[in-house]
Formats: sequence, C-alpha cells, structure tokens
Amino acid sequence: MAVEKSMGSSSLAEVVDRILDKGIVVDAWARVSLVGIELLSVEARIVVASVDTYLRYAEAIGLTANVATPPA
Repeated sequence: MAVEKSMGSSSLAEVVDRILDKGIVVDAWARVSLVGIELLSVEARIVVASVDTYLRYAEAIGLTANVATPPA
C-alpha cells in the first residue's frame, strides 16, 4: 500500500472520510517492571474503520465465515 502525500490542507471531514474508507489499526504493547518484577502490562489493539471497510477486509481473511451475508 503506497502512502499518498497531499500538498494542500485537509479538512477534518476529509481526514475522517479517508480513515473510515481505508481503516487504521493501532497495535500497542507496554510493560512496566521494577527490579525484574512486572508491575503493569498493557496490550491494546484499536481498529477504526467503517462497517463496510471492516466487513470487506474481514471477509478477505476469512473472519466472516460464520456470519450470514445479506442477499445482494
């Protein structure tokens, strides 16, 4: 997937539209330890996309096999 650069400014609506159209995934993992003892561990996976985008990509990797699809 190529990164597109835009020279003009974008409005908030354009940015939200692009994020919902393409989707974005944030995967974070953090661990806090003191003297070798783990005090806190945080794992987070955040997916932001429109329902249509999510279903399109989920179907491509086989996550919607058990979900009935509506007739076209």
